[in-house]
Amino acid sequence: MSNPPNPPEWVKSSYSGNGGGNCLEFAPSVAAITGQVPVRDSKLLEGSPVLSFGDSQWTAFVSFTKDQGI
Repeated sequence: MSNPPNPPEWVKSSYSGNGGGNCLEFAPSVAAITGQVPVRDSKLLEGSPVLSFGDSQWTAFVSFTKDQGI
């Protein structure tokens, strides 16, 4: 198994707007290698806490938000 990129490449969610509201970024390159999806607040890039979700947890979260229209 390869090592994840350091620093990871962060991708802003397509549902994040430019109005300064609730925005998040995730690191798909890390997820592809480790099976863990790192997520952070896109407004607090430096020093932002990073949450990490397993593949099945991330899939459930994304499905829920789509179902709720979030």
